[in-house]
Amino acid sequence: MTAIIYNQFRGYLLKSVQTSLLRRRLGIRAAFEILSFHREVISHSCDQAACVDCVTFVKVLQEVKMDGYCKLAIIEKVRCFPSGVISAEQFQKLFDELDKDPVRQHPPQPVYQSRFLQILQIIGSHRYFDYLGNIVALANLISICVVLMIDAEKAGSERDDFSLGAINCFFILYYVLEMVLKMFSLGIKNYISYPSNIFDGFLTFILLVLEIATFALYKFPHPGWKPDMQGLLSLWEMVRLVNMFIVFRFLRIIPNMKMMALVAGTLLDLVKNLRAFAGILVVVYYVFAIIGIDLFRGVLPNPRNTSSPANGNTTNETAQCGTFEQLEYWPNNFDDFAAALVTLWNVMVVNNWQVFLEAFSRYTNPWSKLYFVAWWLVSSVIWVNLFVALILENFIHKWDRSYRHSLSAAQQVEYHMTVQLMFREDLEEPTDEELLDRLHHHPHLHLSR
Repeated sequence: MTAIIYNQFRGYLLKSVQTSLLRRRLGIRAAFEILSFHREVISHSCDQAACVDCVTFVKVLQEVKMDGYCKLAIIEKVRCFPSGVISAEQFQKLFDELDKDPVRQHPPQPVYQSRFLQILQIIGSHRYFDYLGNIVALANLISICVVLMIDAEKAGSERDDFSLGAINCFFILYYVLEMVLKMFSLGIKNYISYPSNIFDGFLTFILLVLEIATFALYKFPHPGWKPDMQGLLSLWEMVRLVNMFIVFRFLRIIPNMKMMALVAGTLLDLVKNLRAFAGILVVVYYVFAIIGIDLFRGVLPNPRNTSSPANGNTTNETAQCGTFEQLEYWPNNFDDFAAALVTLWNVMVVNNWQVFLEAFSRYTNPWSKLYFVAWWLVSSVIWVNLFVALILENFIHKWDRSYRHSLSAAQQVEYHMTVQLMFREDLEEPTDEELLDRLHHHPHLHLSR
């Protein structure tokens, strides 16, 4: 079923993208014909090869609503034409810049005159220094896990808080030195231009503040050191809790590992492009919830309305194991919209869905099973498999691009994940004759040639 849905999804999406590409090419070619006709009228010349004046093109482009970085990239390409005119083929290629993301420019690093400071700057900005930080984060993670495992079976008074306190002091000191050295090497503006540095710096600052507060209240760690426990959210417990965030520091290794970077990139792209897909799910949920409320509102008894609590307990004790009553699934009903959404979710994830079918068919009639089977087919079979198909398409495309040697490293960073790029190899470019024929038959466009 997943393979069939994936094949249909890819075919439908490919057809839609092909139509979208044709509309884009038609629009660009129509703009070219209008601008070339304007040039012929102004210059009173009828060249056999139509072209557009670069100056006129730039003036028109300034009035077009477009992302600023795309507009600047197109203008820079236009200024590279030595003849001052743009042919039809060049005009089409100019708008390929719309498929590109801006290359993020980081602020320049500070310049130091001292040889010693230059050596420190090289060390702090080198990629091996980041690798060392990953190794230290892994060591911190392992040490915390070992200490927690050793103290897991011990009572609070028997735990060796000195070991964990010393570990905190050592690793927090390293994180502070790492942050200071990176700020010194990259500069403040360059340092905060990387999201990973912002997260590391924020985490280091929290750890440092909590560690200083711990020293102020409980003094420095020493053998037999026992910080006072002042409830669940005591300062010492907060330090141990924040230490768990060191796990996220170790996630910095993902960009350095090709396979993990592919998986992470796929997940990020799904989050960015999931709005339309999630909108369809919201509509389907809403429709089935309203239908369920109309069909099954009030059909399930509410044990809270019984006069004797003992009767409810007796019913639960005597009910057959695994039934709706014995499992106390009473909140899963269609008495209101929120409860209907929860019930539909439980059926979608196939959470004891046979219990729901049996209970509703017993309290209403056996035909109620058609409603739940229809919802299961739409949500669990079709929608979930469609979601899997979207993941497969995105991941396969990223896999192919990662092993494609024709693209340089700079291009792989520069290009944005657009739908046209995903299917670029499968799309058919319309010919110039086909575009002109469609434009000649357009009801609102009258070409001079």
